[in-house]
Amino acid sequence: MTGRVLITGCSSGIGLDAARRMQSLGWQVVATCRKDEDIAARRSEGMECHRLDLSDEASVARLADRVLSGGPLDALVNNAAFALPGAVEDMPRGALRAIFETNLFGTHDLTVRLIPHFRRNGGRIVNISSVLGLIGIRWRGPYVATKFALEGLTDVLRLEMAGTPVKVILIEPGPIASRIRVNAIPHFERWVNWQDSARADEYRASLLKRLYEPSGKDRFELPPSAVSDRIVHALTAARPRPRYYVTTPTWLSGTARRLLPTRALDWVARQG
Repeated sequence: MTGRVLITGCSSGIGLDAARRMQSLGWQVVATCRKDEDIAARRSEGMECHRLDLSDEASVARLADRVLSGGPLDALVNNAAFALPGAVEDMPRGALRAIFETNLFGTHDLTVRLIPHFRRNGGRIVNISSVLGLIGIRWRGPYVATKFALEGLTDVLRLEMAGTPVKVILIEPGPIASRIRVNAIPHFERWVNWQDSARADEYRASLLKRLYEPSGKDRFELPPSAVSDRIVHALTAARPRPRYYVTTPTWLSGTARRLLPTRALDWVARQG
């Protein structure tokens, strides 16, 4: 099975690997990026590529119109997202608004603009969530909140699309080699006044080192290709699974969330 697929967030990491994988399998890939140099790079690889800023409703509308005017679309992979590290108590309202605009509202906006096409012609919607959509850990509150919300919205959409030719799938990666940590730094610096935080010493001892100092790969970390493997199955299997776990931490977290009482789950999360 091949077709035409729209993949968001193809500058690096999971999105880039998925775009290259689907192209290698004969799919016509429509990629999105935010920066001109990344758009040019994807086009040099033979992909159709457009600018998309999920926080900008007009940008989402333009992209949807361009994609649908370019021919039938068989699938959408919602991958684009960013992280905003810091303590929940240090997050101003604008910080949460900014991350939700991209990670949830823009993703939802793009999806519902394409659903009428998928209803008529059939299609698959693959939402890239996270192990942090299953269990929360310290310093990741805003990202966790968006992924928990994406999980809930996707579950309901899947229920509502039953009986239509639209299949809705969640993919939940754990630690994957990517630039998400580096890309989070500008958002952290914009929104988090850690120097005046009651947790300033904790920032110095923990989060700042993780953000700014070189470190080796995370335990259990896998390459982006591990996620691409699941995306391929989600887009080509006759009966794709409702959700796909990627990496050992996701399997452990999913099991722990089902089986453990809240206090025990909190203890597990504190070890992360």
